[in-house]
Amino acid sequence: MRVATDIGGTFTDLVCLEFDEKTGKPSHVKVAKSDTTPSNFEQGILDTIEKGEVDLNQIDFFAHGTTVVINALTERKGAKTALITTAGFRDVLEIARCNRPDLFNFNFVKQPAFVPRFLRFEVAERMDYKGEIVTKLDMRSMESIIETCRTEKVEAIAICLMHAYKNPEHELQLLKELSEKYPEVEIIASHQVTREWREYERTSTTTLSGYVLPTAKKYLNNLEDKLHEKGLSHAPYIMQSNGGITTINDVKANPITMVESGPASGVFGAIALGKVIDKKNLIVLDIGGTTAKCALVENGQVKITTNYKIEHSRIEAGYPIQTPVIDIVEIGNGGGSIAWIDQGGKMHVGPKSAGAMPGPAAYGRGGKNLTTTDANVITGRIHPDYFIGGEVDPDMESIKVAAKPLCNELEGTTEDIAKGIIRVANANMINALKLISVNKGHDPRDFTMVVIGGGGAMHGADLARELQISELIIPPHAGVFSAFGMLMSDIRRDYLRTNVITLKEERKSVIKETFEEMEREALSSFEQDGYGQDDVKFTYYADLRYAGQEHYVKVLLPEINKEVSLDTIIAFFHKEHKKQYSFELDAPVELVNFHLVAEVEVDKPDFPKMKVSGKRVEDAVFDTRSVDFDDLGVQQTQFYHRHLLEPGMHIEGPAIIAENATTTVVTPVHKVDIDSYGNLIITHING
Repeated sequence: MRVATDIGGTFTDLVCLEFDEKTGKPSHVKVAKSDTTPSNFEQGILDTIEKGEVDLNQIDFFAHGTTVVINALTERKGAKTALITTAGFRDVLEIARCNRPDLFNFNFVKQPAFVPRFLRFEVAERMDYKGEIVTKLDMRSMESIIETCRTEKVEAIAICLMHAYKNPEHELQLLKELSEKYPEVEIIASHQVTREWREYERTSTTTLSGYVLPTAKKYLNNLEDKLHEKGLSHAPYIMQSNGGITTINDVKANPITMVESGPASGVFGAIALGKVIDKKNLIVLDIGGTTAKCALVENGQVKITTNYKIEHSRIEAGYPIQTPVIDIVEIGNGGGSIAWIDQGGKMHVGPKSAGAMPGPAAYGRGGKNLTTTDANVITGRIHPDYFIGGEVDPDMESIKVAAKPLCNELEGTTEDIAKGIIRVANANMINALKLISVNKGHDPRDFTMVVIGGGGAMHGADLARELQISELIIPPHAGVFSAFGMLMSDIRRDYLRTNVITLKEERKSVIKETFEEMEREALSSFEQDGYGQDDVKFTYYADLRYAGQEHYVKVLLPEINKEVSLDTIIAFFHKEHKKQYSFELDAPVELVNFHLVAEVEVDKPDFPKMKVSGKRVEDAVFDTRSVDFDDLGVQQTQFYHRHLLEPGMHIEGPAIIAENATTTVVTPVHKVDIDSYGNLIITHING
């Protein structure tokens, strides 16, 4: 059996695949959901394992995605951290980039550094940009630094020295000194986190990785121990932000790679599905209880970026994290997002969420605010028998109480408010979807949209109609698809290294030698986990720019041992640059960053085809009710059990298709067909 678990902001999901011993193919899928337990995340995982009746003694493969890192950062629940840096650079975190996301916004807020100034220390040393020593490291200040850290009860120390991405010699000396004289604290150095330049971003990333290091390590150790106690014989794999899984020891060394652990897996699950059904251009939308995440897949590939920030908004510059993350847009807009009214009388939805406790008003757990989930209940889009997987009936009285303040202030009925909430939530998601498509030169009409997560299928049809997307896919078990995506991921590690060179024929040897050195580093790392050279597959990328530019474009390179013309690479860069920025220049091209992706392929389950028993589509109907489709009117709508739908069936909207982990809304202008894999394919009736 193979198991994957995913901790979200509201729910923890589990997918368990059982295999036929004779054929080796998946024979049965178990799914389970339970409340996320923020004070004790591993308990939520154990709850889903118990709920899904999974015997860990029978598990061959266990993958896990977690929000423990992003939660520690956003809730400021990390460790007390100190920073050691080069003399003269103590205030890099404070100075930052001095940029404003919205230049003329007078509400701009200067965000405080994660490490206060009194815990930022300097050491005398200096490397130049070539990695050559200008000033040797002076260790004489280390005794007082350690003494201060002990007095202040520091739990983690981050080391980030100038140009250490080029030559980490001085950082290695500091690591050795601190490990010997101050072994009780967690220590991390910038060269262990990133070998990419940009001083502020590198310092910020190292600091944040140090900040979450004790918390993440404790969590992963507890998780591993409890899973072993329950019978798991293998070490679990952990989902990273780059879309790959890795060993638990790898992420313990650099936990910042887990910052977007969960969302990445859903995207890669959609890519795997796209390969099976021959859909290479996808827009993936994952709506959970707290957030909505979206990413664009072009020709079966999703972009990986190191220009990632947390807490970035119109009034805050955010904190950069220079680690490989799939290019994803995330907004605070999920099923639990709270509706509220600003001082000007305008209604908003999110980013604040009701979470799992107390949850939406309909949960009957004391929630006093109306949420997106409540709005979908009011409009009749969620059937009472399938509310929270059919575990409880929606508390309509609590919904009325929660709606009253909004009704009074906006002078509308509960139904009016509910439709308004859905409209605002959809508008927020449309804006996010445009950020990954229209704003980057892509026409959404050229893509198929895959919607996943507990709330994705409820809003997908409305969003597709607004963006004129012709085809919408809701895969089986869409509500827990992020967990399923982990079972489709390979073991992956990204290696980046800055070395600015002009693309000329005489520099080709430098390119080849740099990548070969990175390959050796990758192979050494994988060998520690028991993987040999034949197990590791390499993919090569380069960040290219025009000479004199600040930012760059990532370009896929051919295998370095093959003879390829630099003119071909430069021509491809011109094309990509024009696509992203609408122009190209007649100027020299520079290679800024070398990017090596090292992967070990793991056995993946097939997407099984559904069996056809000959049932009629009418057999799946279990109720007919009035449903409010907003501008499309209130319509008598048939409700279908999804588990009774079979390949070849066709349904004309309006329709609601219910399952335990999500609900699919088919509007009056859409139709749905079930393909051979059990996917719901929604298209426009007149399309």
